[in-house]
Amino acid sequence: MSWLRALKETARSGLEIERLKLEPLIALRGAVGLALVVGTSLALFGPQIAASSAFGAFQAAIATFQRSWRPRPVLALVSGVSLAVSTFVGYVSGAHTVLFLCLLGAWTFLAGLAWAAGPTGGIIAASNVAIMLVTITLPTSVEDAAAHAGMIAVGGVVQAALIVLFPVRRWGAQRDALADALAAEAGYARRLRLDPFAPFDPLPLMTARSAAAVTPREARRRPAELHGARGVAERLRPVLASLADPAMGVPGEGLERAWVNELLGAAGSVLDAAARAVRHGEPVHLSATDLGVLKTPDNDVILVGPARRAADRLAALLDDVLEIAEGTGTARGIPSDLAPDTRHRPTLPRLAPVVLAAMRRELHHGSAILRHAIRVAVVAVAGYFVGAALPLGHGYWAPMTAVMVMRPEFSQTYARSVARFGGTLVGVGLATAVVRGAHPSDTLSAVLAVVCAGLMYLLMRTGYVVGQVCVSAYVVFLLGMAGGDWSQTVTERIVLTLVGGLLAMVSYALYPAWETPRLRYRLADWLVADGRYAATVIDQYADPAHRDLDAVRSAVLATREARVAWQEALAAAQHEPVRHRGISRAAATDAQHALGQLGRSAMVLEAHLPAASAEPVPGAAELAEALRRATEQGARAVRERRLPDWRPAAEAVARWDVPTADGDGTSPAGDPVVRRGAALLLEALEEFTRALDERGGSTRVSSTLAGK
Repeated sequence: MSWLRALKETARSGLEIERLKLEPLIALRGAVGLALVVGTSLALFGPQIAASSAFGAFQAAIATFQRSWRPRPVLALVSGVSLAVSTFVGYVSGAHTVLFLCLLGAWTFLAGLAWAAGPTGGIIAASNVAIMLVTITLPTSVEDAAAHAGMIAVGGVVQAALIVLFPVRRWGAQRDALADALAAEAGYARRLRLDPFAPFDPLPLMTARSAAAVTPREARRRPAELHGARGVAERLRPVLASLADPAMGVPGEGLERAWVNELLGAAGSVLDAAARAVRHGEPVHLSATDLGVLKTPDNDVILVGPARRAADRLAALLDDVLEIAEGTGTARGIPSDLAPDTRHRPTLPRLAPVVLAAMRRELHHGSAILRHAIRVAVVAVAGYFVGAALPLGHGYWAPMTAVMVMRPEFSQTYARSVARFGGTLVGVGLATAVVRGAHPSDTLSAVLAVVCAGLMYLLMRTGYVVGQVCVSAYVVFLLGMAGGDWSQTVTERIVLTLVGGLLAMVSYALYPAWETPRLRYRLADWLVADGRYAATVIDQYADPAHRDLDAVRSAVLATREARVAWQEALAAAQHEPVRHRGISRAAATDAQHALGQLGRSAMVLEAHLPAASAEPVPGAAELAEALRRATEQGARAVRERRLPDWRPAAEAVARWDVPTADGDGTSPAGDPVVRRGAALLLEALEEFTRALDERGGSTRVSSTLAGK
């Protein structure tokens, strides 16, 4: 993609407005907290301290809107206290330019590294640095700075207290995550009726898994319907895929296929009903028809073999889902605080070592997070110099803008730069028109600032440009209350916002972290993860008496993480102004489909894992080891721009054809489910090689071996 087209696409995405469900009660709570802090500070301490406290309460409320599974009061407290510390330290060092610039660079570098702990930490850290550049200009002495910092912290405390006193949809985010996972499984079941090989995006399940992590205190308070259903939903996915797959015994047409479609449709309806019950905390409402399809004895008559086992397993898992959604039980009847499904999240005091370890892991060459930290630190210092050099005053707006818009990814940085300038232009224009027409007093300015903040809380999820309109007007009213010059504010804010956005954009062009050159590495990582998953599943057939289901679970999670990393990298690369290096868009799409089928084939095998009393499958261990070696060597070939060779894995499958007792032919060894699954695995691997073969040569090693 050319630079011109990349700029055009990112500008368009930055100015988009999304229609999302609004949360007026949460927005109102944040605005009320801001109003309490500003009103009290204005009455007791005057407009300047009121402005500082307003920034603290404003930022604390914004922090609670970030996508995090931690309690919202914790986010508000962390944001308020960290901003208070930043403001005080920044003011104390502000009199010494060199010291302050060193502090600004180090502070911003650490804020950039905070993205290693996740987007929530990165956004809160960046926002604190940006607002610090404004708040350090308000105090006039060290004692005054301490008072300002104290009121900023009070703003965070007030927002946290309001969240505790007036909760809105407690556990609502966790309910939505689990309901989305169940709804995704329902949609998957319906798609399988039309396409037995339909793909499934594991992101809702991964999100639900993240939401399920709780501290010991939260585990005791969590509603029963939020425990256990996620694990059951994850076990449902391979069962649904196995039931629909023609390779597992159900023909593509006929009575059996029609009955399987009925079962899949009923499963979708049951899962949708459970999702609604979990989301709203109300009873499950089911139709008698759906229950009749799942419970009918016709399953034992029409379906045989693997399909019948899958249908029985499906009915049992759906029973578990309904029990949990009703709050009448948990998986396996285990109390919610003791079930193995419980995931533990570190408490806040124990979180610091986890965050520091994540930041240390990014300190290596090639890390996109490290490059972002270096970029944002250099730009913040450079923006401070540029703002001070321009004859406009309030030069901190340039570095503040740059820090706020910069992200580790190219398209987000450029889109936010354009959106911030557009939103600033509109917001400052509207606020200026109001000020010049009404000449508001300090009290009225505070009221207008609170109204703008409330609109920002309400509309912030509809798009960055909309939020910036509200934020720009908010800052104009607030600084005007503190004694700023209105006419000067308009010119400065627009020009310096443009300067900060341009600095952010130029920095990414000069010191980028492109995903396009790393696409082959991401693809290779996904191949290795899929291969290990398939090999781990097949290992369970080799020694059923010593099954290691935890190893299978870990392999599944590694596969999902690798797949999401690939999809995110591919999405980022599509907007980068980088010439094609190594893999075309068509090849990437085909390779993604092939690896999706590879993971799906392993998942089908997982649905039929043998009981501990089953006989070992001859040759399964050998095939598992061959798959591990082949996919690791194939990943190395992908990184080196060579075509993978799957001959060792195909030969391991071919050796399953053993001579008969009379020596007149061969008979297939082992479980037929494993044989069919192995064939599907080889077919997916061959499709992967064909996707990367730009010459279009034949790669069907399995068919070649079969002819020998």
